[in-house]
Amino acid sequence: MTSTTQQDDQGQGSDGQGSDGTAGGSDGGAGPARRSPVRRWTLVAAVVVAVGAVAWLAFGWFGVQGLFLDDEVNEAGPTFESGAQAEPSDLPTTVPPASTPSAPPATTPTTSAPAAPVIEVVAAGDFVSLDHATSGRASVLTDGTDQRFLRLEGFATDNGPDLDVYLTTTAPDGEESTFDDDFVDLGDLQGNVGDQNYEIPAGVDLDRYTNVVIWCVRFASAFGAAPLA
Repeated sequence: MTSTTQQDDQGQGSDGQGSDGTAGGSDGGAGPARRSPVRRWTLVAAVVVAVGAVAWLAFGWFGVQGLFLDDEVNEAGPTFESGAQAEPSDLPTTVPPASTPSAPPATTPTTSAPAAPVIEVVAAGDFVSLDHATSGRASVLTDGTDQRFLRLEGFATDNGPDLDVYLTTTAPDGEESTFDDDFVDLGDLQGNVGDQNYEIPAGVDLDRYTNVVIWCVRFASAFGAAPLA
């Protein structure tokens, strides 16, 4: 009897230890798993790179800030190498002194002063809207020499990235894809609002390039155009 009781007690003790051990093992396995610091920093870096890429596309490539900001200019009329100005001068006129009656009139040869150069508009037209609302007037100015300027007055269009001013053979109602087939680049658009001048290179045939277009080089888009007639 004593031997049986001791075996039962040992069995119960063994069962209790086994139960406690199992419970302890279960409690240890149910604990929360820790995220690796390397994995966490990799995720943060990926988010930063993604945000940077979106910002570059929005502001660097598409130029969305231009939708809210205007580049305004207010350039006076061009001055030609001859000294002619597209705007009249306000300099006072000098009146010669009167001659004395006692002195006989001098008999000196007279020479006619060279005629002052006159600014003329040789071609002009109004802008029409194409891919973006555009208004104003484009004029070709000359002083009678080979020097010519394209002047935009009362000009306004939407702002955008990589805008240039082209003289082109394509009329405003022509196929958009042909505006940059045969053209003369006068340079970057100085501002999307206001008066501005662009010198036309010597030798450009204005009988051929009879239109001006505001061209977005990056997206091959015509913002607006005007005929020069």
